[in-house]
Amino acid sequence: MAMAWEQGELFPKASEQEIQRTKFLLGKYTSMISLMKDFEGYEQELRQVAIDGEVARRIDQEDLHADKTANATIMIEKQRWVYQRYKFYTTQLRRSWALIQDEDEKKAIDYRYIQGYSYKETLLFFRRSLSDSTIRRKIDDGAKSMANSLKLMGFFEQDDAEF
Repeated sequence: MAMAWEQGELFPKASEQEIQRTKFLLGKYTSMISLMKDFEGYEQELRQVAIDGEVARRIDQEDLHADKTANATIMIEKQRWVYQRYKFYTTQLRRSWALIQDEDEKKAIDYRYIQGYSYKETLLFFRRSLSDSTIRRKIDDGAKSMANSLKLMGFFEQDDAEF
């Protein structure tokens, strides 16, 4: 996907699709962090399970005589690839979160997505200082700010190129 910057535009705006992609990734942030920690802590065990386990026996159900060692190697490489993608995503999300200028937006995004609280818990946390509609707007504006930062960093072009 080519960069669609207008002439003279110093800070490009993220498209609606890029904003939705950012929100999707934010929603998966805590899951990605959990899986990354698990992979880092148990990589050797995962490797051994892939070699010993029945899952590696046949990746393709049509194989009558599959090579278990080769399939285990494919599974291990896939796990490592997923780990590297998650590491890339979480790092870029953290960088773009750090660039949010409005402190209320930053706190709302942190509480909702980075710390992983539910939408209702986030509303309850901020209820004393901000109204529900303001909190919703802060979360939405924070996600847009992050999407704009990600666009400026070239994240979406690299993300599209990978898939």
